[in-house]
Amino acid sequence: MSRPADTMRREQAIPPPPPPPPALRVSGLGKRYSEDGPAALSDVTFEVADGELLAIVGPSGCGKTTLLRLLCGLMASSNGAVFFHGRPVARPPREFALVFQDYSRSLFPWLSVIRNVMFPLRGAGLTRAGRRARAEAVLEEMGLHGVARQYPWQLSGGMQQRVALARALVSRPEVLLLDEPFASVDALTRAELQDVLLRVHSDFEHRRVTAVHVTHDIDEAVYLADRVLVLTSAPGRVVGSIDVELPRPRAQTTTRSSPRFLAVRNQIHALIASKEANDDRYPVQT
Repeated sequence: MSRPADTMRREQAIPPPPPPPPALRVSGLGKRYSEDGPAALSDVTFEVADGELLAIVGPSGCGKTTLLRLLCGLMASSNGAVFFHGRPVARPPREFALVFQDYSRSLFPWLSVIRNVMFPLRGAGLTRAGRRARAEAVLEEMGLHGVARQYPWQLSGGMQQRVALARALVSRPEVLLLDEPFASVDALTRAELQDVLLRVHSDFEHRRVTAVHVTHDIDEAVYLADRVLVLTSAPGRVVGSIDVELPRPRAQTTTRSSPRFLAVRNQIHALIASKEANDDRYPVQT
């Protein structure tokens, strides 16, 4: 039986729901380390959707780490602003967690693994037993349950970086920021940690974590990300925002050998290498 025409007209008149607001919005962001000094970043504008994994790549010295510190309020911008769910970020939000590149300097060598992971929970309003239980659960998730009583200096580099990732995740952040977290480990360990990050991003405690991942490795960016943001040489500007559009779950061999992976990787290489990438007139590529 067909529906009345007036019912169909009312259904067609209902507008589609608006898109969800971004988790992060960066507007006109700039940074100078002194009033008369050169700009490290200039007019950086982009958004990060809720649950998205965004990778940021660019040549050395383009301001990737500076941008990451601005995103989480560790550093004040010279121009522009960062917004988290519509609220300006002026200081590090409790909903953010940052994983540094140098795990050997970010972990406390005098604390055991379990106490390192428990450290961010000191002001979370949990009992000591509650903090320990949550830390143990995250260590189990990271495959580190058997080393809880050891000290960071007793572990391999890859295991230390797993501890650093576990410590970032124990506070159940909404946004995970990663500053070249796998740059200091060997190639095999790097591939293993990349897959750990993919698993954490897609299903950590049954939810999808929003992540911003800074890296020099273009192949790593394409393998991990939903979208890759490309910066110019200093002052860093956005010259490309490229949707990766690779299916998930991803695998080191099949994903990296797919035609789409190779096409996106080559597009990013060409964009960074292009002389026009340093020209103010160069348009943003998508």
